[in-house]
Amino acid sequence: MQAKAHANNVRISPRKVKLVIDLIRGKQVGEAIAILRHTPKSASPVVEKLLNSAIANAEHNYQMDVNKLVVEQVYVNQGPTLKRFRPRAMGRASRINKRTSHISIVVSEK
Repeated sequence: MQAKAHANNVRISPRKVKLVIDLIRGKQVGEAIAILRHTPKSASPVVEKLLNSAIANAEHNYQMDVNKLVVEQVYVNQGPTLKRFRPRAMGRASRINKRTSHISIVVSEK
């Protein structure tokens, strides 16, 4: 049995999130939380909150044992991009892309 959690339109770039989620893929849940707490990346709190949500879903919806849970799948997809403009020299403007992410975590019992 699998329990899932999704976070959509998170205001952080998918490239930055990918660095963090690669650290926890395939790990036990307790170990994954410890890794996320000690990783100094801006995506760590977001991924930790999502992982806690997946654990809660597994515990309450499927009556799984929390001590046996493993992070089976974790992936990030690109969400909508917010386009902003910044003034430049000689009356020009350059575009700034503020990227968003859709993060998904699947935990299962081993």
